[in-house]
Amino acid sequence: MTTHPYSTPHRARPVRAEAIEAIEAIELHTRDGLALAASRFRPIGAPRALLVIAPAIAVAQRFYRRAAIAAQTEGFDTITFDYRNMGRNAPASLRGASGDLFTWAEQDLAAAVDHAADHADAHGLPTFLLAHSFGGQALGLLPNHHRLHACYAFGTGAGWSGWMPLAERWRVRMLWHVLGPLLTASHGYLGWKALGMGEDLPLSVYRQWKSWCRHPYYCFDEPAVGTMLRERFARVRMPIAAATAVDDRWSPPRSCDAFMRAYTGSAVERIDLHPQMLGAPIGHMGYFRPHANPLWRTAMTWLLAHSG
Repeated sequence: MTTHPYSTPHRARPVRAEAIEAIEAIELHTRDGLALAASRFRPIGAPRALLVIAPAIAVAQRFYRRAAIAAQTEGFDTITFDYRNMGRNAPASLRGASGDLFTWAEQDLAAAVDHAADHADAHGLPTFLLAHSFGGQALGLLPNHHRLHACYAFGTGAGWSGWMPLAERWRVRMLWHVLGPLLTASHGYLGWKALGMGEDLPLSVYRQWKSWCRHPYYCFDEPAVGTMLRERFARVRMPIAAATAVDDRWSPPRSCDAFMRAYTGSAVERIDLHPQMLGAPIGHMGYFRPHANPLWRTAMTWLLAHSG
């Protein structure tokens, strides 16, 4: 694992009207038989690569639309999607909804990767993953990670509150031990949307996420699955960039380091991002807000340089 010093990202470029016109709704078909709502952002001109944007937990695909349009203009044929029971795939109520973090990775993200890689293979192009938070964790759970050429992950960390700044540590503990139990008891799922904290989460996802976040090394410390997961993550072999903002309270650099150590078979480049790079705070969600356009351009340049 190497750490890269501060560097100036690319400047933002204007969005061309034809980029927005080249967006279409598509369906992804999972190996267990679900059809998931997704979007395809066809590139302007000849495609240079296929790109899948893997969402964070409780974040809908619409949040990544700006980054996908930016990727279009750089020649990336880009796919955004929602995990089952999220965003455009959410039912009227999540009470009794099934699925967990394994399913989101092994079925839903895997379907997006297969869809992109099928197109890429037909045209001799590379397939990349642009990940946010859980998206970078899900890479190691993919049954088809071999179809990817490289991954650029923003804000992927181990989830343990002990890695976080003190004030955030107590807020997260309040979430796990007070707010979360109250919301799940009253709704039958984690009703975050009404609080403006993101998409609602199925009870099974919330409980698994909470359990993994008890440990300094996340799922790798989970007694029932830790050894198996360490072996699976070690089988991932591709260039990975792990970019984390120094003001990301949920996934600060040391949390990112704690998680990325599991990708022992990959060359992992650690990149610290500083707010002065954008002239604004970054935090855990700022990687994909409008002012982060230069970060996306830097990520795309890095990915193309690691096309194998």
